[in-house]
Amino acid sequence: MSSQGGRAIRTASIVGARPQFVKLSPVSRAMRRARLAIDDRILHTGQHYDDVMSRIFFEELQIPQPAVNLGIGSGPQGRQTARMLEAIEDYLSQQRPDAVIVYGDTNSTLAGALAAAKLHIPVAHVEAGLRSFNRMMPEELNRIATDHLSDLLLAPTQTAMDNLQREGLSARSSLTGDVMYDAVLFHAQLARNNSSILGSLNLTPGEYGVATIHRAENTRREELLTLLQALNAAACRFGRIIFPVHPRTSSILRADLPDWSPADNLVLTDPLGYLDMLALVQSARWVLTDSGGLQKEAFFLNCPCVTLRDETEWLETLEADANSIAGRDGARLAEILSKLAQQPRAARGAPRAAGGPFGTGHAAEQVVEAVCHLCESTR
Repeated sequence: MSSQGGRAIRTASIVGARPQFVKLSPVSRAMRRARLAIDDRILHTGQHYDDVMSRIFFEELQIPQPAVNLGIGSGPQGRQTARMLEAIEDYLSQQRPDAVIVYGDTNSTLAGALAAAKLHIPVAHVEAGLRSFNRMMPEELNRIATDHLSDLLLAPTQTAMDNLQREGLSARSSLTGDVMYDAVLFHAQLARNNSSILGSLNLTPGEYGVATIHRAENTRREELLTLLQALNAAACRFGRIIFPVHPRTSSILRADLPDWSPADNLVLTDPLGYLDMLALVQSARWVLTDSGGLQKEAFFLNCPCVTLRDETEWLETLEADANSIAGRDGARLAEILSKLAQQPRAARGAPRAAGGPFGTGHAAEQVVEAVCHLCESTR
């Protein structure tokens, strides 16, 4: 690694939630192998303030500890984003990095991009170009605004590139592949060897499903109750389902649904670390989720997925017949699971071969090289 006659490139990676920690991991590794010296400072907004949802990911994914943790925590969207914006602006004003890197589509993403853009610091957006075309989703608004604020749009798939072209952003866009695929390739065997989650929960490979619910539109009282009833019915009919409960979902359960109880076969757990979740998915019959990241991880690990939303950004998983849309419709969910139960159980564990719609497993290197070019062109 060489700085090629000048000081190291100084970047700030802004993260705050589990999927962003996963995306940062391969990028951070690639930075240590880059052709230019890169001094990357991690700014953790504290959007996921639960210790299991934050600290454990930095440890398991071998990410350098954050230079600062803003400790913003939860709150209404406007208030949370405003507090992040103020704190990030203060940090960037003092540090003046050569570029800011933001990931995905959370409030941390938008606040980081907006703060940097207003300070005229170049912004690179990892996982640019995703569109659900549902503006009721806060994530959709975040990703659209972030893409239009950013100087460098790093798209994971050709579909994302096509979306950016339709919005007149192709000149700033680069197809890199998906850094989450890089992460799964790197950690899948480590998860199989090191995770004890199957033993802890007394699970037999291929004899259980995995479910997660956390999206804002699914964690309102009535919508969440509908989904929980569908999960209970699925657990009674199709067998054991492991349900790691997101802090947001747990809060709604305590406050608004104190009388709800899970079926015997619906096993609620605390949030799990990255390696434990990978190990669960590698040996699961299927995954039920409203998480975009988990949809992809199931795809990468050859595990059938059912999406508990009415749309998905990851059309590639639908086109490969690896994902189905159920929304909150319990009857539709049961119909999909019945069909999956009739199919031969595919071998689990080994990640999907490289070269598909999500790239070759070297997306992080392309991201870092693009960031190097951005910094060189704006120095």
